[in-house]
Amino acid sequence: MRKIILTMSVSLDGFFERPDRDISWHLVDDELHRYLNEQFRAMGAFIFGRVTHELMADYWPTADQDPDIPAELVKFAGIWREMPKFVFSRTLKQAGWNTTVIHDVVPEQIAELKARPGGDIVLSGANLAATFMRHGLIDEFRILVHPVVLGQGRPLFEAPDVRMDLRLEGTRTFGNGVVLLNYSRDGA
Repeated sequence: MRKIILTMSVSLDGFFERPDRDISWHLVDDELHRYLNEQFRAMGAFIFGRVTHELMADYWPTADQDPDIPAELVKFAGIWREMPKFVFSRTLKQAGWNTTVIHDVVPEQIAELKARPGGDIVLSGANLAATFMRHGLIDEFRILVHPVVLGQGRPLFEAPDVRMDLRLEGTRTFGNGVVLLNYSRDGA
């Protein structure tokens, strides 16, 4: 059965974005992007909330047409376009770029999605992650901790009513100081 894997970047103090939605502080260099491309290429689908999907859809469909874009970003643009995507939104009726719109998180439907053949599924977006956590639907957490202290912003974990016991599966330190923390849900 496929796993749902939350993959998100956070500051050292736990924020995934500044109050103005700024994520320019992310330290994604060629080494980190090469690693992420390898991981995403093996996946079976992306799951986004509406805001994350719209940010991605505004840039990645044509990003590789920019002659100045680095090679690793060109590769990710292709991965993003080809990968099946599911966007959870109560307002969107349709979305392009190989995307299926789903209106509500229904655990039985997520179980059906996980039972389909193919690679694991990457989950991204803090609101959606909080909902998935409340339903116990996240199997693995891949948190990229950037060596930046923001002081304020929006925290990644916004589900204060949820407690999850996690097991550390591994870590990786990148040359730019970003540290990957890879956890699985206890018993997953």
